[in-house]
Amino acid sequence: MTGKNFREIILDTETTGLDPATGDRVIEIGAVEIIDGLPTGAHFHVYIDPQRDVPEGAVAVHGITTQFLKGKPLFEHVVEEFLLFIGDDRIVAHNASFDLKFLNAELALARRDPIGAARVVDSLALAQRKHPGQKNSLDALCMRYGVDASRRVRHGALTDAELLAEVYLELCGGRQSTLSLHAAEAEVEQALGDMLRERPAPLAARLAAEALSAHRALIEKMGEGAKWNAYAAFRTAAQ
Repeated sequence: MTGKNFREIILDTETTGLDPATGDRVIEIGAVEIIDGLPTGAHFHVYIDPQRDVPEGAVAVHGITTQFLKGKPLFEHVVEEFLLFIGDDRIVAHNASFDLKFLNAELALARRDPIGAARVVDSLALAQRKHPGQKNSLDALCMRYGVDASRRVRHGALTDAELLAEVYLELCGGRQSTLSLHAAEAEVEQALGDMLRERPAPLAARLAAEALSAHRALIEKMGEGAKWNAYAAFRTAAQ
């Protein structure tokens, strides 16, 4: 993650089931903003009336009931605010293909353009590459990186997005990767300047006169193509 004001959206959804092709719908969206690798506190969160029942199996996962969703806005009523929040920035989600297929199904019903897969980062795939053969669920990653997930009693889109934001930063190298290098670059430039700065007076020669004469004689034998001549010309110009 490099560049000034680089914005990313960490996103999660809750749904009525596993497949929008069979009529399942999005019932909760949670998203948090990260700029230059740091959460800004800005977020988007909404519950959505799916206009259908929420199966008991899904309720057991996220605790969101049909009755709770009665009177909540439809997706078409919140789509403008959602699209404005995510903008054209990178989206990060855990098992991103799941969230993307549901969101694009909702966007299609609302007659909006889909979210392109090229702008979506799957944090699960990142974790699997970094920790092959290990558990890489959000809970497992929180435990591995010391992220406090005690508030995650059940799945919840905003809570999971907030936890994922912390986990994602660790997957990308931790908070140290987000620190500005400007100060370090300035220190290096200052050190180089000190080294290259001319001395107020040249140091006394350490070579004996006989050694210096022998060296000059050796250079003359090398001829005009000797590398030393180029170096000597450079030193003369620098002085």
